[in-house]
Amino acid sequence: MSKKDSVHSTKSKSIDKKVPLWLWLLGLMTAIGPLTIDMYLPSFPAISADLQVPQHRVELTVSTYLLGLALSQLFYGPIADRYGRKKPLLGGLMIYMLATIGCALASSVESLLFFRCIQACGAAAAMVIPRAVIRDQLNTRDSAMAMSMMMLIMGVAPILAPLMGGYLSPVTGWRGLFAVMLFYSAIMFFLAIFRLRETMPPEKAVPLHLRTIAKNYAGLLRDRNYMGFSLAGGIGMSGLFAYISVSPTVFINMYGVPQQHFGLFFGLNAFGLIVGSQISARLLRVHSPLGILRTALTCGFVSILIGLSLSLAGMLNLTLLTLTLLGFTTSLGFILPNATALASGIKDIDWALPLH
Repeated sequence: MSKKDSVHSTKSKSIDKKVPLWLWLLGLMTAIGPLTIDMYLPSFPAISADLQVPQHRVELTVSTYLLGLALSQLFYGPIADRYGRKKPLLGGLMIYMLATIGCALASSVESLLFFRCIQACGAAAAMVIPRAVIRDQLNTRDSAMAMSMMMLIMGVAPILAPLMGGYLSPVTGWRGLFAVMLFYSAIMFFLAIFRLRETMPPEKAVPLHLRTIAKNYAGLLRDRNYMGFSLAGGIGMSGLFAYISVSPTVFINMYGVPQQHFGLFFGLNAFGLIVGSQISARLLRVHSPLGILRTALTCGFVSILIGLSLSLAGMLNLTLLTLTLLGFTTSLGFILPNATALASGIKDIDWALPLH
């Protein structure tokens, strides 16, 4: 790593007045995750027809992606603590690009499942490393504000991705959507090379000893505060991803939403996530992250309970479904940045298990 790429962390930077360039870049890189998940959702019927498999088999490509994403995050943290932030990020983006090519050329649902898992292993770097960079430079409160601002940047992806997918898929085919993902990730790769600077001082590098890594993870699992904040965000994200994986079936097949309009319903919920995160960032100037998190968890639970009650009573139509989902995703806009910042601030371990 060249000296010009090295930036020693002082955790003294402020983000009260404007979003710095490095945070914009991290947000754009983190957007690779929702872009990869959401863009091809409207093309599930087309993929099912092309590969000659039931649509529920195509839905497994989301589950496979999430599985690869969850497992690979465990490895990027220790690697980033050993080799810095920049090199693992570039390596992950390279894996992502190669796997995306494999997805575009997949001739069977089995090969698509395989390459989607590898794609997730690369995309995980763009989720773990930005959080470590934020931790390098900001304290817990400013980290929560940075997470909220980054969610604004990356939150555009869940709105635009299904809309783009709905309109591009009939023209380019579902394989062309993976070409768009490849193009975007290539831009992020070169921006990371020339614009992203190393934030971990060399003297803080941690050797890759399996016993030390296992000890650190065991310590986190025994920490009740850390596990509480991690589960608060993780369980919320599990509900979000459960919704994402079945949303094409629910909106398109069950409620008859046209493929081109699917992105409007999907994007509305993403908009709620953005609104919640931005209100949270402003509330952090006068309220604690813990207080905001507690209130948001209550609101999210109430939204889920209302939706479940309406469903069991047979009263859940498209309008009510959209409203209850909007309430849930808006609460996630408050939950995710604060839970992430609070969990990350428990211990001085940069590779603490990410929430999503």
